[in-house]
Amino acid sequence: MIRNYRMLIQYDGTRYNGWQKQGDTSNTIQYKLEAILEHLTGSPVEVHGAGRTDAGVHARGQVAQFRMDTELSERAICEYFNTHLPDDIGVLKVQEASPRFHSRYNASSKYYLYRIAFDKELHVFDRKYVYVFRGGKLDVPAMRRAASFLEGEHDFRSFCGNPHMKKSTVRTLYSVSINEEGDEIDIGFVGDGFLQYMVRILTGTLIEVGEGKRTPESMTELIEARSRILAGPTAPARGLTLMEVRYQ
Repeated sequence: MIRNYRMLIQYDGTRYNGWQKQGDTSNTIQYKLEAILEHLTGSPVEVHGAGRTDAGVHARGQVAQFRMDTELSERAICEYFNTHLPDDIGVLKVQEASPRFHSRYNASSKYYLYRIAFDKELHVFDRKYVYVFRGGKLDVPAMRRAASFLEGEHDFRSFCGNPHMKKSTVRTLYSVSINEEGDEIDIGFVGDGFLQYMVRILTGTLIEVGEGKRTPESMTELIEARSRILAGPTAPARGLTLMEVRYQ
């Protein structure tokens, strides 16, 4: 009997070409998971991720779903994954889901965290997970004001990395929080969905606000312009982690 399974995954994305399977490489998270399931069952099994993280982006709470006919228990499937996966990918949980559950389409929101550290200290042990900013002090209150203009439902085409996007670029950002502690600034994004590179472009634009290169109020103009070339740079992938996928 074919059952629908849901799993919770974490990975260090440093050496991978992103989540999504690609025709010219086997070095993706989706490919690694599907290869293990094919080895287990003897036939192809498609794995659907809740979020298609970019190359170099990490995940602590990625959710994926697949359908498979097996007599193995949920725990045995989980252990099989972790026996065969490389050390930088781990499956935290596997559980049977309802037949209609889809990890991507049923997600109500996703929470991404972007970490920015300053070069006041060496970041030997977390260097792969933070963007070390060397441009001096950032104006955090200005960044928070700018973030407030980004919250809500907007057309985020200006913050999309795919200039040929034909589908709707309207998304809802439920919250953009900016917390400063010590020599680190953490920017949390919670939204109903994200476009290609969207979080990283938003981060790069907020950094420019912090540098005084843009005003907080200019976020409204950027949204209305619907032009990628007017927004800020794409922040490095290593600072970004998919923290949680939420379901109602």
